[in-house]
Amino acid sequence: MKNSNYILSLIILSVFIFNCNTTKQIPAKKDDLSVNSPVNDTVKIVNDELEYKIIIIDPGYASWLVSNARPEGFYTQQYMENRNNIYALEWNRRVMLPQQYSPNLYELSIDYNPHIDYGYEVNYKLYNYFIYFQMRYNQRLGPFTPRI
Repeated sequence: MKNSNYILSLIILSVFIFNCNTTKQIPAKKDDLSVNSPVNDTVKIVNDELEYKIIIIDPGYASWLVSNARPEGFYTQQYMENRNNIYALEWNRRVMLPQQYSPNLYELSIDYNPHIDYGYEVNYKLYNYFIYFQMRYNQRLGPFTPRI
């Protein structure tokens, strides 16, 4: 228990340290789907047309996505949508059970609707975040073994 508290403290501390920048450049042009990554290892996906925003703040994820994840096109969109739906349902179940699962890991629910077409890129980044999360924190969000 002390080890997990120590690790969580390190993660929280590293988030604060990585976020201590003096200035940030603002992109001059915004598209309908804009993705800003490696700034402080934050991945941000915004689509004004569908009115959703995903912000992933997890030290190491952006670099893991570039260096370890399968390239875009490796998985079909339908495959990732099916997995994302399973993972999001389990994630949200764990958010609702803070006495059983760490509220430090499962802070916010994920509003993932399998009937909405979020597009390939969103499903790709969300799917890979679930894989990264399971591998990094030794969690299992579904019946599948997380693998790259």
